[in-house]
Amino acid sequence: MMDAIANSPLLSRLSRWFPGLSLVRHYQRAWFRDDMRAALSVTAVALPVAIAYAQLTGVGAVVGLYSCVLPMLVYAVFGSSRQLIVGPDAATCAVLAAVVTPLAAGDAQRHWQLIMTMTFMTGVWCILASRFRIGVLAEFLSKPILMGLLNGVAITIIVGQFSKILGFRYQEPYLLERLLHTPTYLAQTHWLTLAIALLTLMVFLLAKMMRPHWPAAMLAIAVATLVSWGFSLGDNGVAVVGSVSSGLPEFQSPVFELGLVRELVMPALNLTMVSFISMMLTARSFAAKNGYDIDADAEFRALGFANIAAAAAQGFAVSGADSRTAINDASGGKTQLVSVLSALIILAIILFATAPLAFIPSSALGVVLVIASVSLIDIKALWRLRKRDNGAFTLAVITLLAVLFIGVIPGITMAVLLGLFQFLKVVMRPDDQILGVNQKGILRSLGKGDKVKPIAGILIYRFNSPLTYFNAVYFKRRLLARIAQQELIETVIIDAVSCFSHLDLSVMAMIDELHKLLRKKGITLILAGRKRELLAWCEAAGVDVSDGDIIIRPDLTMAVRMLTNYKAAVSQGLAPQVRKQDDPDEVLAHSLL
Repeated sequence: MMDAIANSPLLSRLSRWFPGLSLVRHYQRAWFRDDMRAALSVTAVALPVAIAYAQLTGVGAVVGLYSCVLPMLVYAVFGSSRQLIVGPDAATCAVLAAVVTPLAAGDAQRHWQLIMTMTFMTGVWCILASRFRIGVLAEFLSKPILMGLLNGVAITIIVGQFSKILGFRYQEPYLLERLLHTPTYLAQTHWLTLAIALLTLMVFLLAKMMRPHWPAAMLAIAVATLVSWGFSLGDNGVAVVGSVSSGLPEFQSPVFELGLVRELVMPALNLTMVSFISMMLTARSFAAKNGYDIDADAEFRALGFANIAAAAAQGFAVSGADSRTAINDASGGKTQLVSVLSALIILAIILFATAPLAFIPSSALGVVLVIASVSLIDIKALWRLRKRDNGAFTLAVITLLAVLFIGVIPGITMAVLLGLFQFLKVVMRPDDQILGVNQKGILRSLGKGDKVKPIAGILIYRFNSPLTYFNAVYFKRRLLARIAQQELIETVIIDAVSCFSHLDLSVMAMIDELHKLLRKKGITLILAGRKRELLAWCEAAGVDVSDGDIIIRPDLTMAVRMLTNYKAAVSQGLAPQVRKQDDPDEVLAHSLL
């Protein structure tokens, strides 16, 4: 019966939209033990982290637990990654807090509702991005920029948690001002609070050294909570979580002004970008490790539904949790059943075991957040960029400094703009090549070795970017400069495959001007490749190709072979016979050098 259901055509079709349903079709009983062990390990880490991130976000501890259950169940159905665990994340919580805190103006209820609203908006942005298949736009946050962003966010979180660890309250909202007033704040240290933080850190480090596979964060929080309960530290000036409501959340509709919602639209888009890129880096890493692929647009959709589910559960925004995903993989988790089991365990705690959470010291949670944030800092990798790619290093450092000195949200906005400008720079000012022919008759770039020679009287030009209105003038200027560097050019062949990707009237007008200019110099212009498209585009743009001044050939090889001056060079032994090559590593008319 189960086999019939698993192999049904309907389930097969549904699996395209709900990748998690493949669990039903292909699940093996032998995997259950590994998935259960991984679920227990993930839960042990997720519990203290969710509560800590709830405090970072500025909402009650139970809200962090709400943010785990339904999103994990939803992602298990919609996600295409077998190992990824979604949940509260340091970067997303820092963004939420940075946006919502000034808008809430100290009203705890409004703060919670704004958090839920921004989470819902983030989910909607994700689904829209998936619907229009624009997941690639999120990749404007390149890895170097994301590296600078995460380092900056991590440092901001660490500095922010010092107030909980040392037992004082910051008066300044920005990191730079907080650092400048460090001596004043150190004088306000509450020593009992600091002692609990040090105890938490010591237990964590001992657990990591003696039992590396145990949930160190869970053990550290448990010990700190026992001490807090046993010695009534909450009555002695040590901040604790306080009473945590049990049971399922009650739905509440927002009651704030519409103007506040407008303030969340663009920050929610920024949060979408950061969440998705961070999630995809984690998902792709573990997918590659385990030998399968993931669908970026499906992941965008899954993240969107997970965030809408988080908002419906009265929680806050979630993303791919790299630490919990790593624990899942290390524990042998095979499928998204790990997320389902972990979510059910956390749900049971919400329903029946929230009372002990009231005694958790805030300083212990601060230590957990600092430890989690330290894992995001990778200054060594940032420095290695300096030797590999100085431009990428500069972008990463600018993003890092922007987050530290002007804030998380402006830093993210700057990171997105930097990524966009980086992309535009590559498209607007790409590299280009002059092609020649080697002794085997294969077209290759000049400068790749002495064996590649130019063909007398012929300039073969390749522009390594799609031609569009904002780089058409640069293309023309570069080509004319290349022509000026050569002697006795009779024919110019442009590799149309590498640069003509779509109809652009500005580009076609530039080509028309170019061929008229070359004709005055006695130079024939040939476009090689995309013959059908180019003929249609020339007709649409009103570019006349009937007089033979612009010649269009199917590919580079034919364009060269049909030239009279090339045939003469071959007959005189001055050039080898250009030939096609089946080897994909060789340069063909449709490939890039």
